[in-house]
Amino acid sequence: MKNLIAELLIKLAAKEEESKELTAQVEALEIVVTAMLRKMEESQRQELNAGIKVAMHNAAQDAESNPEDAALLEGFIQRLLTHPRY
Repeated sequence: MKNLIAELLIKLAAKEEESKELTAQVEALEIVVTAMLRKMEESQRQELNAGIKVAMHNAAQDAESNPEDAALLEGFIQRLLTHPRY
């Protein structure tokens, strides 16, 4: 039983480390994208936003996509484009 608990704790620690790495990657990408968006002209940002909306619409129509996942992703994209964190 102690071995099982020890194994579970080791697996949990590994998952936590993976989660931290993914969080750091996402935050790094958000910083880079935000910096790039701030350098773009307003017309370029609008074109990018329109292109993303078309891509999201096409992805939502995909039979394999989960509508909830698509809506969540679109919400994060719009938040990044309209109210960047950094």
